[in-house]
Amino acid sequence: MVTLRVNGEEKSFDGDPSMPLLWYLRDELGLTGTKFGCGAALCGACTVHINGQATRACITVISDVNGRSVTTIEGLDPAGNHPVQKAWRAFNVPQCGYCQSGQIMQAAALLATSKNPSEAEILSVMSGNICRCGCYQRIVAAVKSAATGA
Repeated sequence: MVTLRVNGEEKSFDGDPSMPLLWYLRDELGLTGTKFGCGAALCGACTVHINGQATRACITVISDVNGRSVTTIEGLDPAGNHPVQKAWRAFNVPQCGYCQSGQIMQAAALLATSKNPSEAEILSVMSGNICRCGCYQRIVAAVKSAATGA
């Protein structure tokens, strides 16, 4: 039996311990904000926080999160008003939007550890999250804005 905390709520799972966390979140809990992109942790669409760290849910098996805390885009701020989410709206970041929950979760994890990251740090940390629409300039601008509160 795997027990974990998802978006502040205690959960348990007694199925296959090798099930990817992504499928548990989407199929078992109905939290569909976390997206499937590549299945190999290369694109970042499935990024969630595990104990505050940005983690790819597609390659993390459910047994690896036993006793840990998982935050999805739905739990970042239930009203959608985390500073990164506000900045995303202010800068009209999404084009198609598919990658955006992963982008936001990666940016929120960065800002939780680095209150005022440089552009180089933002680019480095965000480089593992692919945006097929090429919204990178708006992503960087939104992360900078969220960091400064502007």
